[in-house]
Amino acid sequence: MTTVRDLTPEDAPKLTALYEEYEWWADREVDDVRKALAGTEVAVGVEAPSGDLVAAARVLTDYTYYATVFDVIVAADRRGEGFGETLVEAVLDHPDLQTVPGLSLLCLDGLVPFYESVGFEVYGREFEVPEGGTEELVRMTYSHADAESSDAES
Repeated sequence: MTTVRDLTPEDAPKLTALYEEYEWWADREVDDVRKALAGTEVAVGVEAPSGDLVAAARVLTDYTYYATVFDVIVAADRRGEGFGETLVEAVLDHPDLQTVPGLSLLCLDGLVPFYESVGFEVYGREFEVPEGGTEELVRMTYSHADAESSDAES
């Protein structure tokens, strides 16, 4: 039987092994994953009947206005078996997230149809502003590593 449960820092070795299946997360180490889980408000895992962790997601939230889903992952050899749907449903139904009006996430274009199939909608770049009219949203990032290298060059 498939089991859905909250993940804890003790699950770091299993989650790290799952991350290692994907190149962009392959450099994650157990101690760092343990710290990330300790600082994550909601972390959900799906275990196959064998007991193997086959899917996981983390959610950072203030429990009032915002909840953002991160690190959604399904074992590469278990895709298409419904574990992704089970995982997302568990996140959406998680009791700790019921006071938040909605959840957001970023995903690759190829995953849009999956997320739409479980109820997410593409959030357009344009949104209404309180003063009236609309403006475009722009995703921005900041890298401490980039800042440190430019500081070293100065």
